[in-house]
Amino acid sequence: ILPWEERAILELIEQWGPVDRSHRKLAHRGSYSGVVFVSPSTLLRVALKHRVQLLGERFRPRPPKPAFPEISWEKNRIWIWDATHFTRCKRVAYAIVDVVTRYWVGYLLTSEQTHTQVQLLFARALEDQGLLGEDGLPLDGDHDGPILVAWSDNGSEMTAIDTRQFMALMAIAQHHGRPGTPTDQAHVESFFSHLKGDWPTLTSITDPAALDTELARIRGQYNTVRLHASIGYVTPDDEHHGRGPAIRRARIAGLKRAHAQRIKENRRRSK
Repeated sequence: ILPWEERAILELIEQWGPVDRSHRKLAHRGSYSGVVFVSPSTLLRVALKHRVQLLGERFRPRPPKPAFPEISWEKNRIWIWDATHFTRCKRVAYAIVDVVTRYWVGYLLTSEQTHTQVQLLFARALEDQGLLGEDGLPLDGDHDGPILVAWSDNGSEMTAIDTRQFMALMAIAQHHGRPGTPTDQAHVESFFSHLKGDWPTLTSITDPAALDTELARIRGQYNTVRLHASIGYVTPDDEHHGRGPAIRRARIAGLKRAHAQRIKENRRRSK
């Protein structure tokens, strides 16, 4: 760069450094004010050359994690839920996943995102899992406190008063992650990532009825065919219905038998 540009950069940093703080903003401040036209990397290089310390972005500490409700680690006790958009179809798909078994409990394809869709989603899921009585209310079980925890982010329909009232009626405790921290809901974020990644044709469907049919088909395949790494490479249906531990034990036993058989066979051949 030219000598006058270097001087202009240093003057720009002195004048606007406390306001803009970062080299990227300062470079754009230079062109915005018509003082000097350089790239952010050039401005940073000049600052380093003259040992000028930029303030940088302010540190924003994350809020502390909210306490998770005390509840037993078993199926149908911790449900995580969220929504994903299918833009070509102009639809939103809500989904509920069991955190313990990774079972895809239910979904709802809709064009709106309000407390009404939330209530319909959970009513269907509770009925499907046999958690509702004939009167449409939760069954009286042996559990003290809520029948399950509904884990989500802080979307407007998730924190709405009507949603909170419905969840209280159904004896469901709500748990929300921290705002701006999607990793607090990593289970369901990962679920949607695999859903669209393993079945990429979903994002190209434009007919809502076709998308609904395809989601129903894929839900069955996801639960009964696809092996899930986080539950020991069994299907969510296996884990949800209690077959998972036996399958994992059978694999360990089979590996031991196969190992012993190989040793026996190799010793026989070496004689």
